[in-house]
Amino acid sequence: MGETGQLATRAGWEKLPAGLAHRDVAAVAVDARDRVYLATRVRSCIFVYERDGTFVRTWGEGLFTDRLHGVTMHPDGTLFVVDDAGHSVRHFTTAGKELGAIGPIGVASDTGYDGSNLATVARAAGPYNRPTNIAVAPNGELYVSDGYGNARVHHFTSDGRLIRSWGEPGTGPGQFKISHGICVLRDGRVLVCDRENDRIEVFTPDGKFVAEWTDVQRPTHLVLGPDGRLYVAELWWRKGLKTPKGEEIREDRYGRVSILNTDGKVLARFGGGPPNTPGNFTAPHGIAVDSHGNVYVAEVTWTIGVSAGVVADGAPTIQKLAAR
Repeated sequence: MGETGQLATRAGWEKLPAGLAHRDVAAVAVDARDRVYLATRVRSCIFVYERDGTFVRTWGEGLFTDRLHGVTMHPDGTLFVVDDAGHSVRHFTTAGKELGAIGPIGVASDTGYDGSNLATVARAAGPYNRPTNIAVAPNGELYVSDGYGNARVHHFTSDGRLIRSWGEPGTGPGQFKISHGICVLRDGRVLVCDRENDRIEVFTPDGKFVAEWTDVQRPTHLVLGPDGRLYVAELWWRKGLKTPKGEEIREDRYGRVSILNTDGKVLARFGGGPPNTPGNFTAPHGIAVDSHGNVYVAEVTWTIGVSAGVVADGAPTIQKLAAR
């Protein structure tokens, strides 16, 4: 068991029945009973587990594209599923009954995006063009990060009426190069993972830029834990890649998880070493914290590592860091 400060990697947590498998885990959420929900790819459905890793069920087969991206628990016990290639944010019970959608479904807004190259996002537009995640504010309002083919945050009422949108492509304040993850603090501040710009941007509830936190790398998602701290999943910058500002990555900056206070100060870090080794990660992409302080890290290991030939197939796609 790889130890990381006050958390320890719980190897073999996920107990899959014989013959059942998935590839990448794009996102993870935990309900009030500490059941765990994984948004998986290839099978493109939701896998459900008990806190000890016992498999419960799958649901959603045939509803989504192969690009599930986000899953977020609502305080009322329902959940939202974000499908980036499906240009949709859909609402479900935890048993998989569909309740509706937030915004349009299946129609890409016109941003100039060619479907694959981030540099072709020429302008911001309305919902959606490959949305990434959704957050629920304390007052019940909703915020969607949008995403790969857009450079926007969309603010909705609790029943899904669009209030406003903000953001545009770029590297300046209030601009985004993949608005990838989103969280709303108890005081209403909206935090957005601006992934390729290596920062978390902070906004007022109505979208006014407040600050940027830059002591992060490729932040993919963040959640507020029951301890009032922020848990941030951070993606691997592989050697040879280039940042939006043209910086070449000369040495691998491996994936990790950071814990921050709500002013952006780093309190602890986990991982940061070579992938598929004890206590480390390949491609942290989603994160959740249960009521006991256990941390679940979803990884797109196949997309980032296996398909590039730099990580062996079979490396973890979901890891539990158990509170000690």
